[in-house]
Amino acid sequence: MELWYTEEHTPDVRFSIKVKKQIYSAKSPFQQIDIFDSDEFGRFFTLDGLMMVTEKDEFIYHDMIVHVPMATNPAIKRVLVIGGGDGGTVREMARYDSVERIDMVDIDEMVVDACRLHLPFTSCRLDDARVHLYFEDGLKFIRRFENSYDLIIVDSTDPFGPGEGLFTREFYGNCFKALSEDGILVNQHENPYYESYSHSMKRAHSRIKELFPVCRVYQAHIPTYPSGHWLFGFAAKRSDPLRDLDDSRWNSLGLDTKYYNTDLHRGAFALPNYVKRALDLIG
Repeated sequence: MELWYTEEHTPDVRFSIKVKKQIYSAKSPFQQIDIFDSDEFGRFFTLDGLMMVTEKDEFIYHDMIVHVPMATNPAIKRVLVIGGGDGGTVREMARYDSVERIDMVDIDEMVVDACRLHLPFTSCRLDDARVHLYFEDGLKFIRRFENSYDLIIVDSTDPFGPGEGLFTREFYGNCFKALSEDGILVNQHENPYYESYSHSMKRAHSRIKELFPVCRVYQAHIPTYPSGHWLFGFAAKRSDPLRDLDDSRWNSLGLDTKYYNTDLHRGAFALPNYVKRALDLIG
């Protein structure tokens, strides 16, 4: 008998992966957690039936959510990751010796425990001495801080269920307050292609734009995410990801990345017209 994981991207579009076996399944107080193994994508992890990470393409997402802000401001030392329970964002951040502290806040400790056990390719740096884990609501956690972080990465689920509060005006305002004078906020920005996701993307962008002097959007191709076309938001008090990119400085670090490079960094901010129109960047 064949076993398939199928995710509904829209009422008329579904995405399926043939599964070799199910490795883990549990219901936390917040969500359904499942981990599967497959021939094409290796191990993959879902929450409430929605794809979070696959062994084959996770490097694209984690490269782009971490290295874009780090190449823009290599002086970043204090980092907050909100969400990111699989550990991939922390893994990439921990490659920078200049980073002094990484706080990771995830509401669901069971997610982190499951990924530690079954997804070592992403969770392998969660025990780094600079990493401090907090299991609580990121919306409430961020309220306590002012001028405390150089970079906040919102590695959240989609804007419903446990991740809903991380797309609100209140949350982005608290992020602004918690950032230092040169602080940067990066968030996963949904996909622009399907209408329901595009609505969330536009709403998040408009709220961030109200608060941050620098507000840009960049993109990547992630095969297992809805439509494959995924956006990230870059917001900052001063740093501009194109003007302030120092190619030679970042390249001198010698980081061996599978997706990100500084040429791609520039190109990722060149958006298609349909995305520009959705963001009101052109008429």
